[in-house]
Formats: sequence, structure tokens, C-alpha cells
Amino acid sequence: MDIKDREIFSNLTIFPPVFVRLDGRAFHRLTRALNLQKPFDPAFNASMRSVCRYLLTESGLTPAFAYTFSDEISLYFRTLPFSGRVEKIDSVTAAVAASALTIELGCVEPLAFDARTIPAAGEFAVEYLASRQNEAWRNHINAYCQSALVDEGMSTREAATTLKGLQSEAMHEMMFERGVNLAATPAWQRRGTFLYREECVKEGYNPLTAETVETKRTCIREPEETPLFSTEEGAALIRSLTGA
Repeated sequence: MDIKDREIFSNLTIFPPVFVRLDGRAFHRLTRALNLQKPFDPAFNASMRSVCRYLLTESGLTPAFAYTFSDEISLYFRTLPFSGRVEKIDSVTAAVAASALTIELGCVEPLAFDARTIPAAGEFAVEYLASRQNEAWRNHINAYCQSALVDEGMSTREAATTLKGLQSEAMHEMMFERGVNLAATPAWQRRGTFLYREECVKEGYNPLTAETVETKRTCIREPEETPLFSTEEGAALIRSLTGA
């Protein structure tokens, strides 16, 4: 049998639109190695946003938008590179993101992301992003509570056991008693960060004609506060970008 015949997944293809979701692999070790702030580290978040901008503009992959929280990035593709070959899309996207973040953070050891491709036709993009944003909210609550309990002397395992099964209302109250209003924490911690490509017009100067000219460029927009995707405002933004 020819070796190529054994590459049974190499020609598995998918049609756009799709999401590619990247998840950091063993980033708990990174947290310790870089002594990142808990529950959230602004510098790490800035690096993740920088990686998103790189993926949107300089990676050659050209996703339409990115959504990130914690160590996760979701990319939406209206058109696909590599003729839609799933193996190549996943492997290259994960590799580019990992390389970019390794450089951003100045890590000595290489970082890694895993990747999965998710079909996203019709209204699914809104449903998907609302679901991931709900996960960002749950992660936000748990991170604050776990950090508070560890600061008070519990081990990480003991804190996780204490929080297991607690409803969000009880966790809110727990933090409120400690002087933290979880509804008033920075928006990027609660809602994640959304970045998208947009065509914009910029003024330039043509030295040959000595005239001011307008040129179209791709700009990256990053709302100061990511809208709730479960609201009409948030859903409308996503539909404007997906054409759904």
C-alpha cells in the first residue's frame, strides 16, 4: 500500500463558514512559570488579544473575527484556507497561535494550543458565541472565588472541592462578602474580548500628483466592552459580520 493511502484523514474537507476554536494546552504550568496574577492577569490578556490581531491580519489565514477569554480563542472563517482541509486548518492555526503567543510572552519553553473545527452555517454563529460567552462568565466567577479561597489558606484542591456544586448566586454572595462585586469587574474578564476585521477608508498623500487620496484598508475593531451576544445588540453585530 502506498504511504499516501494511509493518510486517511488528510483529504477530509469542510465547507465554510466554520469556527476554529483554540484551547491552551497545560497553561496551568504557564501560570506558575510566569507568576501570572490571579484571578486574571491583564498582561496575559493583552498578549492573547495581540495574538488575535496577528491571526486576523498577518497570519495569512484571514478569519473574519476572533473572540477570546482565558486561554481560549475562537476564530470565524467565511472562506477557508488550504481548500478546506480540516487537518491542515487545525494544525496550522494552532501552530501559528502558539508561536505568536510564545514570542509575545517571551517564553523559553514552547507553548501549544489544540484546535477543533466547528461548522457554523446560518444563525449558529450567534448561538455559538453566546455559549462561549456564558462559559467566560462561569470561568470569571469560579476564578475569583477560587483565588479568594486560596488566598485565605486553602489548597487549590480544597478550594475546588468547596466550590463544587455551588450555584452562581451563592458564589456572587461569597465574593460580595469579601468586598468584590462580580458584576462590576472589568468587562474583558466577564464578557471576553471581541475583535473583527472591517474595511475602513484612510487618507493618504500621492507624491506623484501632490494630492490627498483616500485608500481602503483593513482595520481591526475591538469594542471597549464586548456586547452580550445573547442580546439583540450583540446578535445584530454578529449577523452583520456573518451575513446571516
